[in-house]
Amino acid sequence: MDAVEPKRELRGAVYRGDGAAIVARLGELEPAEGLQLGGDGLLIALGQEAEGAAEMAQQWIGALRERGWDGDSELADQLATRLGTGATPMLRPLPVDLEELAGVLEGDPVLGGGRLDLRSGEVWAQPAIDYAREVGEEDDGEGDAPWWLPVESEGSRAGYRDMQEFITSVPDEEQRDRLAIAIQGRGAFRRFKDVLARWPGELERWWAFCEERQRGRARAWLADAGYCVAGRSEPVSR
Repeated sequence: MDAVEPKRELRGAVYRGDGAAIVARLGELEPAEGLQLGGDGLLIALGQEAEGAAEMAQQWIGALRERGWDGDSELADQLATRLGTGATPMLRPLPVDLEELAGVLEGDPVLGGGRLDLRSGEVWAQPAIDYAREVGEEDDGEGDAPWWLPVESEGSRAGYRDMQEFITSVPDEEQRDRLAIAIQGRGAFRRFKDVLARWPGELERWWAFCEERQRGRARAWLADAGYCVAGRSEPVSR
């Protein structure tokens, strides 16, 4: 089976908070195809005591610790704690959307970063903050309130390193050479994607790789700030 469709279905199951569907979709994927997203799904499935979740979580913990990317150890620790096999990390749970957080963390520093609402876990990019002030929904001084955690944009350096590392994983030598040339100089990201689009399978693999890296970095940043992603125990109401 093509891994793309189960990955999409997994994303939907995680969004809905459907523990049984999460376990089913993960059974159709190799762990390396989505350790970060799958780990968040397993936190939900464990909270719902979904059948097979505990056994799969053990597999995920081992794979995360072996891979060792940014955010992997934090997620492995959280899964182990949920299983009762690890020490409880001193992190406060917060319902944060890691993709939104990654978007601010790795955005253009010129846009000014953003902030995280420690009451709700909501991520605010600076343009949204500016708009709220413009329409009178927020006073200028409200951003200094203790429930706001500043999020500074770190730019594209980590994303550039992702491209470099991904290129080393491309099996075809000619493709590697073309991609290595594409990332030289200004406009590297656009050229890289344009060249990669010639090989749809590699392009799909890049998006999965990029998502994993960004999600892990956002998780590691959150842990450094003293928080972890809160796993839901109840499905989203329809």
